[in-house]
Amino acid sequence: MSRAYADLPLHYGHVPLWLAKRMSLLGGAIVETIIADYGKGEVLRRLSDPCWFQALGCVMGMDWHSSGITTSVMGALKKAVNPHSKELGIYICGGKGKHSRETPEELLVIAEKTGLNGQSLVRSSKLAAKVDNTAVQDGFQLYLHSFIVSDEGEWAIVQQGMNDASSMARRYHWHSTAFEHFTETPHTFIYGKNQGLILNLTDKEAMTTKAGLLQLVQENPGKLLPEIRSIIMPSHHDVRAENVDLKRLGSVLALAHERQILDFESLLLLEGLGPRTLQSLTLVSEVIHGTPSRFTDPARFSFAHGGKDGHPFPVPVNVYDETIQTLRDAVNKAKIGQTDKQDAIRKLSVLSQQLEKDFIPNENFDQVITRERNDSWRYGGRTVMGKSKPPDPQLSLFD
Repeated sequence: MSRAYADLPLHYGHVPLWLAKRMSLLGGAIVETIIADYGKGEVLRRLSDPCWFQALGCVMGMDWHSSGITTSVMGALKKAVNPHSKELGIYICGGKGKHSRETPEELLVIAEKTGLNGQSLVRSSKLAAKVDNTAVQDGFQLYLHSFIVSDEGEWAIVQQGMNDASSMARRYHWHSTAFEHFTETPHTFIYGKNQGLILNLTDKEAMTTKAGLLQLVQENPGKLLPEIRSIIMPSHHDVRAENVDLKRLGSVLALAHERQILDFESLLLLEGLGPRTLQSLTLVSEVIHGTPSRFTDPARFSFAHGGKDGHPFPVPVNVYDETIQTLRDAVNKAKIGQTDKQDAIRKLSVLSQQLEKDFIPNENFDQVITRERNDSWRYGGRTVMGKSKPPDPQLSLFD
């Protein structure tokens, strides 16, 4: 079976209200842009890609590697998308704990509105949970189940289990078009560290065994993904140079801070944005327009809006707000046929990738983080511990 494993350290913190609100606004704008440019099916495909999902969580200001990304991202998207589901054609059900158990009822309500087969959707939801909690006995107990469905019946599932003994979490990704049977290698990805032999009744070699244990009906013929990318999230909380593709990050920083790289037309369309917002907007542009190969180092996307615990640096709230406003303005103008600003935002990711081809990193990684932290107060820097303050002046006889 094509399957990959990686660590997601369990974190039990909370998302402060000031960040949760911004996560919903940014997440909603990103989803709307993807739907407008690539269609609602692309949103489902990306949510079933663990690398892209992790990058999305990072660009939204969550801790870059912790289990909390799953809960916070799905909660923010549900809050942003569902009020506009009829327009967008995408509905998000379930969530963490008690909210996961509300999924069947939510799906039946959606089925009434859209004409979809509600019982079939409920059955898919329950079977996916049964497979990951029972058929795959890997020591992780499910506590989160999110079901995302389009008004055309295509769906994706993101669910997560925890293992208290190891203080680790495992995230499971499903996509309705990516597997042939619920009981034969259905996942697009399983996110968790390889901990040795497990009982996996979805393995093709378990046909004889599972015949006497499970009687699940085959569902949704589709194409099994030929290969799954692997990503391992370390246990250390800080972002280190080895966690980031320095060539990719360096090209983003150069694009943002060396204005001569942008052509005159792009500067006019993004007039008024400072270098720091361009840095964030370039990474957001890549989340929207980047290809799957661009998300193998999701920690890089934490250099858009930092992290709520201060890693790699405090969340620059003012920059975050300006990024949201720019993206929101582009989405609204595109609705009335004015796509110039959306095209300019898309071009940021293209320019970054072009620059990257021959780019040689010329800035020390630790210096980048130090600069961000020192300047954090200028951009309204904030963490769960409070607001950033200007560094104390270092007075001496030699100043």
